[in-house]
Amino acid sequence: MSPALPDGEPVPPDGSLPAWVAAGGAAVDGEGASGPTASRGFGVYLHVPFCSVRCGYCDFNTYTASELGGGASQASYASTALREIDLAARVLRDAGLPERPVSTVFVGGGTPTLLPADDLARLLHGVRDAWGLAPDAEVTTEANPDSVTPESLAKLAEAGFTRVSFGMQSAVPHVLATLERTHDPRRIPDVVRWARDAGLQVSLDLIYGTPGESLDDWRASLDAALATGVDHVSAYALVVEAGTKMAAQVRRGEVALPSEDDQATKYELADELLTAAGLTWYEVSNWARTDDDRCRHNLAYWRGDDWWGIGPGAHSYVAAPGALRADPSVSDDTGASVQDARVGVRWWNVKHPRRYAALLEAGTSPAAGRELLTRDEGRLEQAMLGVRLHEGLELAVLSPAGRRAVAGLVANGLLDGRAAIAGRAVLTLRGRLLADTVVREITDE
Repeated sequence: MSPALPDGEPVPPDGSLPAWVAAGGAAVDGEGASGPTASRGFGVYLHVPFCSVRCGYCDFNTYTASELGGGASQASYASTALREIDLAARVLRDAGLPERPVSTVFVGGGTPTLLPADDLARLLHGVRDAWGLAPDAEVTTEANPDSVTPESLAKLAEAGFTRVSFGMQSAVPHVLATLERTHDPRRIPDVVRWARDAGLQVSLDLIYGTPGESLDDWRASLDAALATGVDHVSAYALVVEAGTKMAAQVRRGEVALPSEDDQATKYELADELLTAAGLTWYEVSNWARTDDDRCRHNLAYWRGDDWWGIGPGAHSYVAAPGALRADPSVSDDTGASVQDARVGVRWWNVKHPRRYAALLEAGTSPAAGRELLTRDEGRLEQAMLGVRLHEGLELAVLSPAGRRAVAGLVANGLLDGRAAIAGRAVLTLRGRLLADTVVREITDE
């Protein structure tokens, strides 16, 4: 069962943005700017909420055919999502925001490649028609290894996709069985080769810490991923969320979760093997061979760019003019302190595909709620996300209490001392293992 949507204030039926977002919301002052004002990137996330089987550990907003019920279908989904793309283009235009081509598109799920390649191409064409694509736009789709063919991957590349992220998870059959993954691990080299033959960049997603997975199992998965010559790997510790089938199995004592030490050892092994193979970490759970191999869409999230999420349960975010200005004494146009001013708006769609489709069919926004972020909330999020990146976070972003905590984190080996002297919070390897602790210390959370 996917998690409940957050509480929030109502969204107008037409989806319109608050008036203060208008005229200049594409610019941000402060960190990351190359001058007083710099353009923000704009990404589009397309959520495809369908899976052939619900994995026991998964709490994403996904549905199998038996769970959907009437009023929603894979066959009609592309047409439904295109309605939201049209709505999004109208909302951003009516808000008076500067027009920007889309810099990144990410199709996630679920299993996006359960849709025909022609439907995924239609969605990408809809994004291009609404906003245009930047000349170097990154366009990614997630895929299960058993949901693609050489022909479907070639169609995606022809349509403008540039990248595919395969949910490999493990190379060990008993680990895949525990995760309830359906693909044959022997298929991984084939799908990587097919994607590359089509001209697509390739990423492999791995999960460590599955109940019953040994260190040798994890090493075998890393070795198998690296044997494909892949240029990007994501490795995530398994998190068993409340309400999932696996959480119930743990509660009943049917499976045992690994210890924190086991998780740490497996992360260290991943970093060792991936680094030795020429891949460098650029975010706590992500390694790439070169800067060009990094996932720019995810970097846009971590760096606070704007994005519109299309699909049931999808989230969106747009910043206000001058968001996160460095001087808290500056006032906004109403005379209110920037400390209290709103710096951005985040909203989220209704979860169920049937309700999502019905709202769009009626010409109404599918948004379920939204929150208006204050300056302090924006800086908190900037710190929580930015510190996970290889380049770290400017200490100037932190509160005075957060800056005072840095010395102790350096002394404990969690932050790099030289980087701190230079004004940045940069995680050490030990700090990456305890990233949540670092975030709590520097954000007073």
